[in-house]
Amino acid sequence: MRKVYENAGAALDGVLFDGMLIAAGGFGLCGIPELLIAAIRDAGTKDLAVASNNAGVDDFGLGVLLQTKQVKKMISSYVGENAEFMRQYLSGELELEFNPQGTLAERMRAGGAGIPGFYTKTGVGTVIAEGKEHKDFRGETYILEEGIFADLSIVKAWKGDAQGNLLYRKTARNFNPNAAACGKVCIAEVEEIVPVGSLDPDNIHTPGIFVDRIIQGTHEKRIEQRTVRAA
Repeated sequence: MRKVYENAGAALDGVLFDGMLIAAGGFGLCGIPELLIAAIRDAGTKDLAVASNNAGVDDFGLGVLLQTKQVKKMISSYVGENAEFMRQYLSGELELEFNPQGTLAERMRAGGAGIPGFYTKTGVGTVIAEGKEHKDFRGETYILEEGIFADLSIVKAWKGDAQGNLLYRKTARNFNPNAAACGKVCIAEVEEIVPVGSLDPDNIHTPGIFVDRIIQGTHEKRIEQRTVRAA
């Protein structure tokens, strides 16, 4: 099975459709699949639901899909740093499903493991719990959260091989392994495609069984907030 594709557009060919649910890795602008996001923008796919920790910034990351109004709903933990996100949400143009950060990560992980739902104490007694099933365990109340089963996962890794085995670099790992596992189709972009067998099996973060397509590209790696001090 050929997994290596020439570029992001080729890798997404035949996968995208209007109204799909996409799970995207990344945290802020760290470890985001920027090339695949740009290719989705260029494809014009619309009415998207996107599960991601946040929506990037106004002109980079998932923010570019908000600019073109291709996103109908965000499933996120943090929505700061993006004025267009705020504008669309407050005007009723964009649906928002808030998730505590750990809950969002676990919803992706559960989907990847084939688990339809799990109970957590996080959010009990808040608006997060409204409309959700409550259940007591050992004298404490939990709420039911559903696993995320995405139509497509898009992730960014440091290195990968032709079999789709992925290695992330430091904090750029963030949501990527969980996002990669929960999609019916997973497409990964990497900085370097290495020969099969050159990655230590004990160090692989996402096994190739989860990855359907992979591309190599050049990444901007923009800094979300650059803070410096006087010399």
